[in-house]
Amino acid sequence: MSMTDPIADMLTRIRNGAQASHPSVDVPASKLKVALAKVLKEEGYIENYEVKSESGKFQVITITLKYDSKNKPVISKLVRVSKPGLKTYSKAKNLEKVLGGLGIAIISTSKGLMTDRKARKENIGGEVLCYVY
Repeated sequence: MSMTDPIADMLTRIRNGAQASHPSVDVPASKLKVALAKVLKEEGYIENYEVKSESGKFQVITITLKYDSKNKPVISKLVRVSKPGLKTYSKAKNLEKVLGGLGIAIISTSKGLMTDRKARKENIGGEVLCYVY
């Protein structure tokens, strides 16, 4: 399987892990993915994440998934917005509210990854990576 979209792969692993009620999922690490995990943790969508080195070669991010009291995954949807073949950019004022503000969009800006809320506040646009709710 060719890895043309590592972000979509990460989102799929989290989605599948949550669906199967796994306690955690492993994702090959990259700066962007670590930043993405950081935003998910700050927003309360995952319990934790940890970057580990596997056999000295490559790094892996272990993402601890989060479930509610009924053991339902906290993340109900992860939607990849911007794709490698079709990038989706948005200006700060045009950033859509996700699920009427209940969800978040993760935006890749010149100041790093942030939520749509923060991007609107700082008035910076960027590439809309994904929606989470």
